Amino acid sequence: MNAKRTVLELLGRAGMFPGEAEELVALVEAGAIAGAHHEIGKPRDAPAGSGEAYGSGWRDGALATSDELGHAAERALERALGPALSGSSGAVARDRHPVGRVDVERAKVAVIPLYLEFSDLSELDPEVSDEVLTAVLGTMNVVGRVGYAGQLEQFTASGRERLARLYAHYGPRGHIAVHGRYSLLHSPTSIAVLERLAAAGPALRAEWEHAELPPAWLDGLATAWEASEAPPA
Repeated sequence: MNAKRTVLELLGRAGMFPGEAEELVALVEAGAIAGAHHEIGKPRDAPAGSGEAYGSGWRDGALATSDELGHAAERALERALGPALSGSSGAVARDRHPVGRVDVERAKVAVIPLYLEFSDLSELDPEVSDEVLTAVLGTMNVVGRVGYAGQLEQFTASGRERLARLYAHYGPRGHIAVHGRYSLLHSPTSIAVLERLAAAGPALRAEWEHAELPPAWLDGLATAWEASEAPPA
């Protein structure tokens, strides 16, 4: 607690309002817990030579620890952000904390370097990054948002070749004529939208509709993603 108080005092001296400082520290705390939650949740076998009973206990213990870490992260955020709102206006994110400015800014920091691995920043980037990322983040709970940067990195690493083909053909470096339905491929937010299309497509479409974003953008991304699945014969 002394370390936390010191950090809050330093942030206050730097000009940050107390509420924002509390939220930032809570996000750091929850992020550390969410990272541990993610690591423990990875499938791992019991030590070699262990019996079946030991292996079963190993898996049960890991699951129980993972669940408790998830609850701990939620409690850390609730202390700073307040309880989740029931019956929120979002189509998916009911009984959750609404997506906040810090969530969106953190997502921007995560997607830009990943996008630049495959493409260039484009003047044709639609000026709706906040709205797009709010829809993306609305598909997950608050703990998921805290750990989303790591999830994006995993998605990018696992689909690197496919993403390279996608942006080479449809992105700012591509030769395809710019078309409205592919506009989002000129935006760093497209990395996050692609990840959510793959992981939570129906939830993303519901949030997208609620935000009144152009349906053609999602359809264009889905079409381009499908077309980039395999290299041309």
